[in-house]
Amino acid sequence: MNFYYITGTSRGLGKALAEHYLAAGPDNKVIGISRTESISHPNYEHYSVDLTDVNQAKVFHFPPHHNAKRVVLINNAGMIGMIKPGGKMSADSLIESYHVNLVSPSLLINSFMNTYEASNAEKIIVNVSSGAGKYPIGGWAGYCAAKAGIDLFSRVIQEEQKEAFGYKFRIHSVAPGVVDTRMQEEIRSADPVDFARLTDFINYKIEDQLAHPELVARKYAYILDHPEKFDEVLLSVKDIQLTH
Repeated sequence: MNFYYITGTSRGLGKALAEHYLAAGPDNKVIGISRTESISHPNYEHYSVDLTDVNQAKVFHFPPHHNAKRVVLINNAGMIGMIKPGGKMSADSLIESYHVNLVSPSLLINSFMNTYEASNAEKIIVNVSSGAGKYPIGGWAGYCAAKAGIDLFSRVIQEEQKEAFGYKFRIHSVAPGVVDTRMQEEIRSADPVDFARLTDFINYKIEDQLAHPELVARKYAYILDHPEKFDEVLLSVKDIQLTH
């Protein structure tokens, strides 16, 4: 049996990823970790967790899966937070952004590794990263910093695996590009005074440049299912060309 733990499964990319693996076969069980449940399937299990509350992430426990073939953690949940320049950001919004985009994923990774270290299953961690973690975008300071943090957290885990002379866990931090999700709606509703690139993001929608979550989910699945092709920690779905 394959077990896929996916955060943020109520909508968008997280829901598309969950539905992809549920449709892929009866040997896949998906465990959703999000505030609300929107999937009904016999192989789907839901945990109601608010990742803005790091205490909820801290006490989440991964159950042992004896004789599992594969266990996967996909940290997909994310939030853009309040789009404001430095000095105008809401303290609460900034804290929540760090919690959802960096602190809670880090806690889940730590717990996942601790639980399955001795398991003989294939063990994979995938973090949904962002180009914003590599390039500064005005108005997105908290989001950019958190995504840069999860990228480096992932690279350190990979380095530790190498230093231990045995890759027990495979880890990737994968940027999805611009995807047609609620986050993009929030970005398009920003105040132009606070967000100089607002027109660019409005045009992404007008010009149909936003990728559909289902297509992006298939590209993430391709990375998960073809480990021999991906040695690097930091990846982008823009580099994945599907043939079917």
